[in-house]
Amino acid sequence: MRIILRHAAIGAVLLLAVDAAAADRPANEVTVTIDNFAFTPATITVDAGTHVTWTNRDDIPHTIVDAAEPRAFKSPPLDTGESFDHTFGSAGTFRYFCSLHPHMLGTIIVR
Repeated sequence: MRIILRHAAIGAVLLLAVDAAAADRPANEVTVTIDNFAFTPATITVDAGTHVTWTNRDDIPHTIVDAAEPRAFKSPPLDTGESFDHTFGSAGTFRYFCSLHPHMLGTIIVR
């Protein structure tokens, strides 16, 4: 019985530690990586209020540009390692592209 209680106590401490670490990170943050002339993931579905960060891991500049007019978001050219972020406040489907390489496409579906 003592062993079970010790394991239970250890489990409770571990769960508390995990919950504390999760509390430090916003639940509504998503990262999109730019690499090899592609957005990864190319399509994501998120809740309204989600903060999306695009990070360029490619060795040349890229942009993130809303395909709709008027544009809800547009980044400057991002060099390697640079990031751009946007918070999606309302539901909808947001298609975007790289203005320097228009074949690069992505979609954010906000519910």
